[in-house]
Amino acid sequence: MILTYHEGASVRASAGDTTLVLGPVSKQSKKFKANNFGADVAFISLSHPDMNGSGEAGRGDKQPFVVFGPGEYEVKEITASGFPSKSNYGGDERINTIYSIHFDGLSVLYLGALADGNLPKEVLEMDSPDILVIPVGGEGVLSPAEAEKLAVKLEAKIIIPILHDDKSLKQFIKESGAEGVKPIDKLTLKLRDVSGKQSEVVVLSS
Repeated sequence: MILTYHEGASVRASAGDTTLVLGPVSKQSKKFKANNFGADVAFISLSHPDMNGSGEAGRGDKQPFVVFGPGEYEVKEITASGFPSKSNYGGDERINTIYSIHFDGLSVLYLGALADGNLPKEVLEMDSPDILVIPVGGEGVLSPAEAEKLAVKLEAKIIIPILHDDKSLKQFIKESGAEGVKPIDKLTLKLRDVSGKQSEVVVLSS
């Protein structure tokens, strides 16, 4: 699996001929640059232009299968479950969907624009995720301190922060004891690569 970051809450994961995007940015976003690549599946966690750009995740005739909201999903070789949670992103209380995704032999827990560290029981009872994608920027989502506390609780092997600015990212890295971590353009992982890892923070440059 190859993971790249595209501003805001948008993360792309590719393996073989399959690409999925988490939280694609819409061209209606006033804050982030819209996504511009083709994906097979688009996961939308929140109905907000900063992360509901399923239309921008298509290219020509290739339009993504859109996953939006709680439920069970199976598309191509991807299986996923969505769980409702709270967000205050954009200043209003909204329903945010947490996605647990199994793709290319790895488990990804995508928290979207989560504001509340009290996760649904079903999420807490899952096996520890290989990859945790977590908001750390405050402003309607988890603060750096809340994000670090939740990441430890979930016992994720690899932690990828999203929805941050320079200040909140720096604070999250400090809270996590991960000073010295340098941003990388992409993260390439196989199942064997995550074996033995615990709470390793990886910063992806946008």
